[in-house]
Order: sequence, then C-alpha cells, then structure tokens
Amino acid sequence: MPILVITGTGTEVGKTVTTAAVAAAALAAGRTVAVLKAAQTGVGPDERGDADEVARLAGPVTVAEVARYPEPLAPATAARRAGREPVRPADVAEAAQKLATEHDLVLVEGAGGLLVRFDEAGGTLADVAELLRAPVLLVASAGLGTLNTTELTARELRGRRLELLGVVIGSWPTTPDLAMRCNVTDLPEVSGAPLLGALPEGAGARTPADFRAAAPGWVAPRLDGTWRAEAFREAADA
Repeated sequence: MPILVITGTGTEVGKTVTTAAVAAAALAAGRTVAVLKAAQTGVGPDERGDADEVARLAGPVTVAEVARYPEPLAPATAARRAGREPVRPADVAEAAQKLATEHDLVLVEGAGGLLVRFDEAGGTLADVAELLRAPVLLVASAGLGTLNTTELTARELRGRRLELLGVVIGSWPTTPDLAMRCNVTDLPEVSGAPLLGALPEGAGARTPADFRAAAPGWVAPRLDGTWRAEAFREAADA
C-alpha cells in the first residue's frame, strides 16, 4: 500500500488529525511518509495548512500541496473566485506517484468529502483514487447521521470499483451517547468495510510528543497500529 487516499464523510470530522495519526503510526513502524494535500483552501500564502499540521503532530514527514486558495470554500469555487487554475485529478495523481518513488507511504488527503469538486469539469478525489488505483480510508463522525453519509460514500466507491480500506472514527468522546455506541457496530455494516480506528476527542490538541506516543493505539494493525476493534466495541457497550 504505497499510496493511501484519505477522505471524510464531510467537513470537520477529524480527517487531518486522523491523517496525522496514520502518519505517526507509520513513522513509529519505521516507514518513510509523505503527506500530499490535494487542495488547501481557507489559508493565505504564508499560513500553515493541513499538511503542515500533520507534520507538527506526526513528526518528520514530507509535506506537499498541489494548490492552495485563500477562501474556505470547495476547491473549484475557491479557484474560480481567486482567478486561479483549479486542481486537476491528474495533477494530484502525478504528484502522489512522484512522492511514492521516494517514500514507503504517501497519504493523499482530500478536501471535505469524496465528491467535493476540484475543477469545472467535476473532477474529485474519487477520480484521483481511480487514477492511482489506490485504496481509500474513510474518516467518519461518531454520532447521529454518520451512517447515512458513510454508506453513501461507500456506495460511490463500490460503484467505481475502488477499495474502501476501512473506516476510522475521527473523534470519540469520553462519554458516548446511545447513537454513538450503536454506530460502532453499524458503521462496518453500512460501509462494508472494517472499523480501523477511533481517535479520542481532542487528540489534535495534545502535545506532539504525546500525540506520537499515543497514535499507534488509535489505529488498527492494517494502519501500523495496535488498536483492536473488538476490544473497542466491548468498551463502548460497557
């Protein structure tokens, strides 16, 4: 798995912090890692973007962006309003392939959900995954409503014959409600893919040293971690 595409069921589900956890676990396992942000929006030329935040939390990873736009909008809209060239799926795929020649693992982080538009032709992160024939990791929220958005994303991936590697819960509270506890069982069922991790609420606010030490315990062995779905499910039911 030299390239892994990471998407979310929407915005603010913990995608960047999950990317950092996957990167930290891979680094702890002795792998070299690059993080590629397909389209960074909502930051200025000299501001830190999502890939920079991954590096701050995870450690020594190579950071790259294909494009960045100042307004916090969908990439296609942000590019149009800024009067700049949009991101093309082929450009993202080419950048990822180049990084893969020099790293053991390349994490390609999208913007928002799987079908957020990059350009006026309707190109998306799903198109990037198709070009790369890369597996996709889906970051989902824990609470009510997550089953619908998770299943819709999984159906789109299946329709494109892309592998959904698994689902990670981007933020798990210390006191989950009934819907959250039930979703631990239901998310694998609606997605047709295993649950591969759960990040504790507020994980991104930890110090980098604490984050790096804890991250392997938040993701499953398939992602170089030690997290176990069955033990997590039992704890959620307790």
